Amino acid sequence: MPPRYSYWTIILNGTATSFRSATRDELIPTLYQLKKLDPKAVLKWFARGRLWESPSEARAAAQQRRSRTRTGAKETSRDRNWRPGGTHRDPKARTAERKKVTRGHRTNSERGRPKGGKVH
Repeated sequence: MPPRYSYWTIILNGTATSFRSATRDELIPTLYQLKKLDPKAVLKWFARGRLWESPSEARAAAQQRRSRTRTGAKETSRDRNWRPGGTHRDPKARTAERKKVTRGHRTNSERGRPKGGKVH
């Protein structure tokens, strides 16, 4: 049987139990029995990695998220020079410029050489 990614589950002491079902009606008798032992037991809907009060709440949140991305409001917009962490600049660019200055690199035209490369 393939795993389900959306299901009803019983939450006991803040953690999920192994009681899971696609329909709420199958878990109601078990929930009543567990509530006799612990009145804090609740039934929640699990979908997309989160717990929800109901499937309709999960659908509404998904629809709101989809409509937000359709309107063009991206959560994060990055240009092509973006890099993770720090100042988001190319770390090699700074040292490459420094090497050119300290070593006195010049182009072939500045040296008086023809454009083809080495002079024999």
